[in-house]
Amino acid sequence: MALESLYLDPAIRDWVLFPITLVMILVGVLRHYVTQLLNSSPKPQPRKAIREQRAVVRSQILRATAPESPIPPTYYHSISSSLSGAFAAGSFLKDGPPKEDDKERTPPNPLSDPSQMEGMMDGMKKQMVMMVPQMVIMGWINFFFQGFVLIKLPFPLTLGWKPMMQRGIETPDMDVRWVSSLSWYFLNLFGLNGLFRLILGSDNAAADQQSMGASPFAAASGATPGAPQDFVKLFAGERDNLDLSEGLYHWMGADVERRVLERWGKIPKRDAEDSVAPVVAANKRKTA
Repeated sequence: MALESLYLDPAIRDWVLFPITLVMILVGVLRHYVTQLLNSSPKPQPRKAIREQRAVVRSQILRATAPESPIPPTYYHSISSSLSGAFAAGSFLKDGPPKEDDKERTPPNPLSDPSQMEGMMDGMKKQMVMMVPQMVIMGWINFFFQGFVLIKLPFPLTLGWKPMMQRGIETPDMDVRWVSSLSWYFLNLFGLNGLFRLILGSDNAAADQQSMGASPFAAASGATPGAPQDFVKLFAGERDNLDLSEGLYHWMGADVERRVLERWGKIPKRDAEDSVAPVVAANKRKTA
């Protein structure tokens, strides 16, 4: 049978509940600014490397807009064939077109790349900035406030929430809505992200979920944009995709005169289709 009534000393609210919440907010703000100080300025990339990356982006944009393209057919086919030919020749590669003996080359090892090692070190520093304060706060709460009951939630909960709400308190008869000091720490740890976004903005370093999910070795696994990529294979895939996009291409300005006249009721719809049919057939013959 659960306890029907439980009265807390107001001093627990003033000297335990509020201090824990305030300390976690201040630590989150401090962690945000420390992380900004640890962020190293990005190094400028060579012009050829930027051209290599932008070529893939240009091809992707051209393919994405192919079903309703704003580019007229003459210019679209010219751009598509130009990109496809450059991808086949390797003109956009920063190291130049591949040679015959480089066909079986492997991408560079990120662990041997100094720039990638710097990225991993930055990731480890950010992980330490996140982990060390949380370990100190948890030790502080366990040492001074272990076994404290701080607050009662105003809404009912099922018994499945009891291990989460009353961590550190072994009382089977207590109502599930009562929250212990250690559980209040975890609730603040994952529940203050909205407050941090309100204070520091959406792109802040105080959100623990992003820091805990990030890995300092993400750069080595190719999860970041700066990771080494095999652009020879990327260019080959983009060339095939451009060829497929040729069949999906449709100019959004086709028959625009007929659509405008039809919309304003200047010509009947049936007569418009009959008058435009020879023009459409002529355009198809020119394209073929």
